[in-house]
Amino acid sequence: MTKIAVAGTGYVGLVAGACFAEVGHYVTCVDIDENKVNLMKSGVSPIYEDGLEVLMQKNYAAGRLEFTTDYKSAYKEADVIFIGVGTPEQPDGSANLSYIATVARQIAETIVKDCLVVVKSTVPVGTNDKVEQFINDFLVNDVRVEVASNPEFLAQGSAVHDTLYAERIIIGTESNWAEEQLKGIYEPFHLPIVSVNRRSAEMIKYAANDFLALKISYMNDIANLCELVGADIQDVAKGMSFDERIGSKFLNAGIGYGGSCFPKDTKALEYMAKQHGYELRTVKAAIDVNNDQKTVLFNKASKRLITFNGLKVAILGLTFKPGTDDLREAASLENVPLLLDQGADIYAYDPIGSMNFSRVFPEGTISRGSITYVEKIDGALEDANVCFIFTEWGDIKAVHPETFEKLMRTPLVYDGRNIFNVTDMRDAGVEYHSIGRSSATREDIKELRNLGLQSVRS
Repeated sequence: MTKIAVAGTGYVGLVAGACFAEVGHYVTCVDIDENKVNLMKSGVSPIYEDGLEVLMQKNYAAGRLEFTTDYKSAYKEADVIFIGVGTPEQPDGSANLSYIATVARQIAETIVKDCLVVVKSTVPVGTNDKVEQFINDFLVNDVRVEVASNPEFLAQGSAVHDTLYAERIIIGTESNWAEEQLKGIYEPFHLPIVSVNRRSAEMIKYAANDFLALKISYMNDIANLCELVGADIQDVAKGMSFDERIGSKFLNAGIGYGGSCFPKDTKALEYMAKQHGYELRTVKAAIDVNNDQKTVLFNKASKRLITFNGLKVAILGLTFKPGTDDLREAASLENVPLLLDQGADIYAYDPIGSMNFSRVFPEGTISRGSITYVEKIDGALEDANVCFIFTEWGDIKAVHPETFEKLMRTPLVYDGRNIFNVTDMRDAGVEYHSIGRSSATREDIKELRNLGLQSVRS
């Protein structure tokens, strides 16, 4: 089996390293943070990801997985080095490649034998060419170095499964030597391999992610129109899903996409197109729709209420999606400041993400309002004047409609994930507003209650 070094222990690097070890390779994960390395050595994952800690503990105990800050030893021993460091978005939308450049120079100054360097990080088209040139510019020893592209397609919350049981592996190489090495590494996975050149592999990553972002924004755009014309977006999505040309995935309307991939990758591709004198109008539209969608519920509630000042506002869900503690580009980050500026007293619940969120918004008074983190959903809902749902966690989906009516001072719910049935919420006495569906208004509820009283009297 191959000796592999992985630079970076975030979602990309740590998951890849653990999965490579799981299929039999010998893997050393490298990170500059000594505290983080010690944490991983103790069997604790620095990120919340289902099944990851089990793989880490199992393969560390078996001697197939190591963690270190000593990049020199790790790179000297490795046959293949994977780069999985971050490429964060810069203010202009471009990707920050400084972390990749740092690792590339460390590799150049360290390796003592022929080595394949594989970039798993999402990078603009042409970056791998530059990385190879950069390494050769700083190369100390007379060894052969080639760079390959191997973009990841994992989703946060299911990253381990997505790696071990991927629909396909994309490898981008410029020689048979590099191609055969990468195929050998992935052979134990028994997965389909698509082998292309480096630039095509880089583009496949962006094209795939941006297409999914387009589907989400398209459905949110249609959902907004559905509300105006009296259609139901869930019925529309169901009808569309039977068309195999469209498929059933990524048709759920809501308050927009978030996370580490779609927002960053759409902006990066739009920036890259501009650099080449081309406007990606479809991608730009997806970005614009998504930006507006994140605050659509706040805008609805603002029209319904005179003010949020002094109101208890329940927020259910803070992370950008269930199954992760990641807050990047989460809708909550857009809405909480707006509510606080208007004087809302927020009581927020999230089964995983509260600690991360409190680093951005510490508990207590902020601006004109305040924020309190609660450990149970009931603590957020009790005596609340209004409730916002931003993440479809399982325990939030399990709340019975009657609970909102029973606990809240005013059962007024704005659901950004279309969790509940409109009729069930209306019948429970809840004024319920969602995305792309007819809402149960207070007048509807009063009418139903009056009809109920009349039937009892008769």
